Amino acid sequence: MARMRSIAAGGILIAAVSGGSIFGWYSSQTSASATIAAAPPPSVVVSVPLKREITDWNEFAGRFEPSASVDIRARVTGYLRSIDFQDGQIVEAGQLLFVVDQRPYQTALAQARAQRSSAQAAVELASLELRRSEQLVGSNAVSQASLDQRRQQKKDADASLELAEAAVARAQLDLDYTEIRAPIAGRVSNRRVDPGTLITDSVLLTTIVALDPIYFVFDVSERDLLSYQRGLKKGEIAPLRDKSMPVEARMQGDEDWPYRGSIDFVDNRLEAGSGTIRARATLPNPDLFITPGQFGRLRMPLTRPYEALLIPETATLRDQADRVVLTVDADNKLKATKVELGSSQGRGLRVVRGGIGPQDRIVINGLMRARAGQAVSPQAGEIEPSSTALAN
Repeated sequence: MARMRSIAAGGILIAAVSGGSIFGWYSSQTSASATIAAAPPPSVVVSVPLKREITDWNEFAGRFEPSASVDIRARVTGYLRSIDFQDGQIVEAGQLLFVVDQRPYQTALAQARAQRSSAQAAVELASLELRRSEQLVGSNAVSQASLDQRRQQKKDADASLELAEAAVARAQLDLDYTEIRAPIAGRVSNRRVDPGTLITDSVLLTTIVALDPIYFVFDVSERDLLSYQRGLKKGEIAPLRDKSMPVEARMQGDEDWPYRGSIDFVDNRLEAGSGTIRARATLPNPDLFITPGQFGRLRMPLTRPYEALLIPETATLRDQADRVVLTVDADNKLKATKVELGSSQGRGLRVVRGGIGPQDRIVINGLMRARAGQAVSPQAGEIEPSSTALAN
């Protein structure tokens, strides 16, 4: 009996100790839950969409080409005497580039001038004899046949003089052609011949390309061409072919679109193989920074300027095939709102065509700490046009 009372007492003591442990664990868990529940809601930065006047653009890839390109060749045959430019320099229209040996052509010009003087003397003699015959024919001292002969001689002398004048002009032209000058302003290539070389009109001496203005050549797909034609029919954009369509261009590494010009040519047919049509824009290049052959991108307006809502690209999330943003309601709770995105406006901004309004507060920073349906502590922010900060 004493043994059973001892066991019972021990059981009661163990139960008491165990019961105390259970109550203590429950109390500590309740305290931890209360601590978690009392944690403040996460802080996020919110802002209403940025309202700006924008234009929708369509971008094309292409290359810059010179607005003029000339192969320099000699018009006369002879030995090259001098080269009067530095390889790769900028030249002006009319600047002297090459000189062919002029001595043979100077001699030919002197000979042609002498023949012209002889022809002039023959004209003077024929004129004098004609006047005498006309005076004497009335007194029958000269026959009518002699008068007709003098008239014919005068015509022959006049024709010989014209031929001599033409020979002088041709000889002068050949002498002028011995000085080979730049037909356009631009950058000259390297010389392809050296002094002392016998050159003909088949020998390429050098080339010149015009740099200001400069062309941008690109291909427009049939789909894009139809879009522009429909936009033109609705009066939403300027015609492509009347040189009033503005364009902007940039080269590799440019963040903005620093070069502005206009479309000046659209081809007359689409290429059947590629389904594209060739187009060309003219751009000023006063500092000659752009070099022909460089790759670039060009954009043309798809619409006239209109007011749109912009949000940062980093404020959007992907939900399967949809794009959503997190908005904050009046109770400071997050809501995933599906949005329809438009064109990119650069510097991290994107057009929103639908889903949110100008007064909706969207999360622009703190997305990694936010979940839909969660209460948050919104902090007022502002969307900057140049904003490129990543949401975190």
